[in-house]
Amino acid sequence: MYWKNKQVLVTGAGGFIASHLTERLAREGAKVRAFIRYNSRNDVGMLRLLPPDIFAQIELIRGDLRDAEAIRGAVKGADTVFHLGALIAIPYSYLHPREVIETNVMGTLNILTAAREFESRRVIHTSTSEVYGTAQYTPIDEAHPLQGQSPYSASKIGADKIAESFFRSFNVPVTTLRPFNTYGPRQSARAVIPTIITQTLTRDEIKLGSLDPMRDFTFVADTVDGFMRVAEADNVTGQEINLGNDDTIRIGDLVEKIFNIIGKRPKIITDAQRIRPQKSEVLKLWASNKKAEQMIGWKPRTTLDDGLRQTIEWISAHLDFYRPDQYTV
Repeated sequence: MYWKNKQVLVTGAGGFIASHLTERLAREGAKVRAFIRYNSRNDVGMLRLLPPDIFAQIELIRGDLRDAEAIRGAVKGADTVFHLGALIAIPYSYLHPREVIETNVMGTLNILTAAREFESRRVIHTSTSEVYGTAQYTPIDEAHPLQGQSPYSASKIGADKIAESFFRSFNVPVTTLRPFNTYGPRQSARAVIPTIITQTLTRDEIKLGSLDPMRDFTFVADTVDGFMRVAEADNVTGQEINLGNDDTIRIGDLVEKIFNIIGKRPKIITDAQRIRPQKSEVLKLWASNKKAEQMIGWKPRTTLDDGLRQTIEWISAHLDFYRPDQYTV
């Protein structure tokens, strides 16, 4: 087994995608260090949902991505570094752009500096489809121009370019993955699919922003498979690789699909606070995944309908994690 007894670090391990990745790595025998942001509540985020026998195998490291010494200690001895830690909420980046930029840019710099010092075998840097902005052509391939349409997307563009520079300048073996809109169990209510599902399950009316943007959704298990494959693959250092379905759906049509699966049709109300500033809204994301297929043999296996059913089932069983009456920034 490839990962048996390999020392790995996952940053942002308490988050949605990273908690699934942490679980997958532990199940495959890796020695996983999970870096999570310190808080006085001793809250480990979504890691608390891992089976107890899996959670017991994980080494927890608490700190802040902006703390270079904390990152040095976490990276030292790691064969592979999966860097998923970031402040990711776009509405939050409108409120606190400095914190988002410092965390996402300086945090990435700290990871790369430590990986260079300790000669990690591979660094997987996590980007986002938001760096492309509204599609200038579709499907979006890795050569598409980058557009900073929110402080969050700008911070990720900066982090991506720092990763590129460390590969070109210092030969740090870093690969940048760009997941398009990942969804599935454990996702927070800041994302559109849990927002639609939780309100539909519990209310007779749902509040949403614009229904016109189009997104390319990938189920979380498929996204995690992409992370695993790129960490194992040869000849991918210095590359940027999209992870997406090569398909797109309008948010209004996604709402109808969720209504049909749940079997309920609440009234839709447009909530102004959920609408992005006009020049900041990304209207269309549609991934080309040809490079991922060619370089790491990756293709998504979960259809949107199947993934939504799994997500609805999980959220239905964990409604206590959500506050459908509140807008989560």
